[in-house]
Amino acid sequence: MSRFSVILMTALLIGGGWWAWQQFGASALSSKPIRYVKIEGAFQYTSKDRLKEVLAPQMKQGYYQADMNAIHQAIKALPLVDKVDVKRVWPDAVHIKITEQKPVVRWGKSALLNKQGDLLVPDNIDEFKNLPLITGPDGQEKKLLEIMKGVYIVLKDKSMQLAEFHVNERRAWRIKLASGMEMQLGRKAPLENMQRFLRTMDLLGEEQLAMIASVDTRYPNGFAVTWKPEVTNIDWKAIVEKNKNLI
Repeated sequence: MSRFSVILMTALLIGGGWWAWQQFGASALSSKPIRYVKIEGAFQYTSKDRLKEVLAPQMKQGYYQADMNAIHQAIKALPLVDKVDVKRVWPDAVHIKITEQKPVVRWGKSALLNKQGDLLVPDNIDEFKNLPLITGPDGQEKKLLEIMKGVYIVLKDKSMQLAEFHVNERRAWRIKLASGMEMQLGRKAPLENMQRFLRTMDLLGEEQLAMIASVDTRYPNGFAVTWKPEVTNIDWKAIVEKNKNLI
């Protein structure tokens, strides 16, 4: 065998050994499993089972092959997830930090709003039945949320709790209190109409207020009251006499 042939064979053997090592190393790295997944965050609305479901495809890829961006996008797409941070941590772990949205009201039949008025769509709206409800024209979420905040404060000053705030296509307002009382406020100066009724509350007193089913304030010089079915005759003369100094 010539000297050239010996040198060539030696070069091939060396090259082949390096290639085989590279192939073995790549295979070992790609099969390195993810043994630990640490998830940080106070979860009120995102279930562990749902997280496991969206993480599973990437977890099966192994430590080096798992796509951190894909994990980020999959979790960010979950309802009520606000922020996500995903990190690969040596030697065999993935750390995930999740911050959830904080809904403050229900919007219509199946959606929510956060405090900025952003629209959120949960998997199950029934979980949020204790939140106040707003209904109104699409695209008016932020504006109506700000109006509702003002109405909420005005009612709270009178020890009343707002439960529902409705605005129809004609921009007429209707509200419902936690006590069950409804107020038709109309579309012309609705806030002023409500405040006009609230100024008379002291004349009625708590006992009479508890008997009211609904109030229609859409009258220029007063309002109409509908009493609950079980209410018997009310002694208005006694009420007037009791509050004559306030009238």
